[in-house]
Amino acid sequence: MKKTLAIALAFGVASAFAQDLTSKKGEPILPEAGDWAIGVDAAPFLNYAGNMLNGNTSNAAPEMNFLAGNSAILGKMFKDEKTAYRAGIRLGFGSMKTQGLPDQDGYTGAPPTPTVTDVMKVSQRNIALTAGMEMRRGKTRLQGYYGAEAGLALGGSKTTYTYGNAYSSTNPAPTIWDFNTGTQGAAASRTTESKAGGTFGIGIRGFIGAEYFILPKMSIGGEFGWGLVFQSMGEGSTTTEYWDGSKVATTTSKIGKASAFGLDVDNNNSVFGPAASLRLNLHF
Repeated sequence: MKKTLAIALAFGVASAFAQDLTSKKGEPILPEAGDWAIGVDAAPFLNYAGNMLNGNTSNAAPEMNFLAGNSAILGKMFKDEKTAYRAGIRLGFGSMKTQGLPDQDGYTGAPPTPTVTDVMKVSQRNIALTAGMEMRRGKTRLQGYYGAEAGLALGGSKTTYTYGNAYSSTNPAPTIWDFNTGTQGAAASRTTESKAGGTFGIGIRGFIGAEYFILPKMSIGGEFGWGLVFQSMGEGSTTTEYWDGSKVATTTSKIGKASAFGLDVDNNNSVFGPAASLRLNLHF
């Protein structure tokens, strides 16, 4: 009798801690072959849930935020339940045009003084690509994983300026618009073009992480990584113009190149991301 009770108790305890890997509707909890997944920052969702419990009356709705400061879109495609391909992409191109309205130089008529138009144009690019392989282990809702990936990052920017008031022998310091302060003033010299040195980064990393599936195909987890990275920044330049006493002259100053090499954890690795972040993973 005692032996029977012991067996029954052991079976009951095991049943209580067993993890059913399908939902009540029969939905699989864990990812399957052919599934895709994306990861988002889990902090807004956890903060929202925590504030609901502590009575916070100004609880902001959670948002789907990028995992990393570099804002790459990160995803996976499962080859099978134990293997996934990983990829990240950012293709960023942009331009901005801003106008300033300084007074027209040399105006002698009745007020108000008419204005001319100064224009600042900024263009930039940010490209990031990553690719890798992830292997998984574990047969319960708690899944561990590890793998490796490579990454490439490119960037650059340029700013150009055009001005409404021209240099001349009678106007060697024309009025220009200061786009930093939003005010106007006289300029004995002024910038016409500024180029940031193009950036380039390449690296490879190994990673290890874990995630727990709280709902079918939805998990919370995070990872750490360690890798090898090379980064460089090309030569930049700034071109200015001024009145040399007889004509408009220009001069160009150079900004030196820079490079860096490192073997370190993700927190000091800007080619990859995220760095030890807590993430919400959505599989579909």
